[in-house]
Amino acid sequence: MLRFSCEKALLQAAVSTASRAVSAKSSIPALEGILLEGDQHLTLSGYNMQTGIRTAFAAEIHEAGRIVLTARLLGEIIRKLPDDIVVFSADERLTVHLTCGDASFDIQGLSADDFPELPEVDDEYSVCIQQKTLKSMINETSFAVSTNESRPVHTGSLFEIGDNGLTVVSVDGFRLALRREPLEKIDGGAFRFVAPGSALKEVENICADSDDLITIIQGKRHLLFETGSTQLICRRLEGEFLDYKNAIPRTNPIRLEVETKALLESLDRVSVVISEKLKSPVRCLFDMDKVYLSAKGSNGEAKDICLISGDGTGLEIGFNNRYLMDALRYAPAEKVCMEMNTGISPCIIMPVDGSDSFLYMVLPVRLKAQ
Repeated sequence: MLRFSCEKALLQAAVSTASRAVSAKSSIPALEGILLEGDQHLTLSGYNMQTGIRTAFAAEIHEAGRIVLTARLLGEIIRKLPDDIVVFSADERLTVHLTCGDASFDIQGLSADDFPELPEVDDEYSVCIQQKTLKSMINETSFAVSTNESRPVHTGSLFEIGDNGLTVVSVDGFRLALRREPLEKIDGGAFRFVAPGSALKEVENICADSDDLITIIQGKRHLLFETGSTQLICRRLEGEFLDYKNAIPRTNPIRLEVETKALLESLDRVSVVISEKLKSPVRCLFDMDKVYLSAKGSNGEAKDICLISGDGTGLEIGFNNRYLMDALRYAPAEKVCMEMNTGISPCIIMPVDGSDSFLYMVLPVRLKAQ
């Protein structure tokens, strides 16, 4: 049925990776489990009908076969085993005997036939990028992915692959986050797709902080992210994604340079009086080389001053404190350029050197008269 032996650490890493795509609760018991398949390698798969993760590693396969085990139970058992060789055997009745050192377990498995097939991804287009680069691009844009299901396409991030590299864009109606990185080569021309935010969180998790490559493959309906021996498969989101190029205002007369950390700390200080219930905005008055920040809440008022470079011409503008702080927190630079026009037009945050490696846009909040 399935018999193998392997190092505990390898099995534990594979269980932890595959578990990321397992359903917490499902009407199909097999979906709360991990599919173990032994042939040339040992392959573990998790699938919640939206995202599937498959990972393989070298183990000694004594008898080929496949079985499903409850992910939570298997994870707990493996985690608590001593650091030794795990010996695993499953019989026709799907009873599993597992030993490691002096510890042994007998648990009941499920039939692998009940585990749905992971979708096949036909290779229409593909691109390779360093894992650490993709990891940071997802991290620095995913905070702006929409959680509003009324526009499903915006619950994911847009990936555009073309001559100017890979561009990742997230929008939620109040803000926009964009990251761009050059690519060494593109196979089969330019292409674009929208990947679900929930799947991208897992892509970020399976990417290592290394120069090793991850391959992104676009199929007709699904996407495949492949790193070494691990594959993540998810469906593509359909629909019309925001035309972001036209949404970003390009003629902004006010241009200021700010230290991200300093402005973040000032915003954080005045945010103390803002309550969750009454989401009052942070009022920012941009003057010559200074920005005056203030916030009023039901429990008081806070003010602070942050030094900047440039003339804000006395522009007064309000922001949702969290949205502006997120943009500054995720901007991959110690110093950024803030561009503005009027109190009701968006604020653009981008690199000081004029490059296009990142861009964040935050919409203002209308201020009530003082």
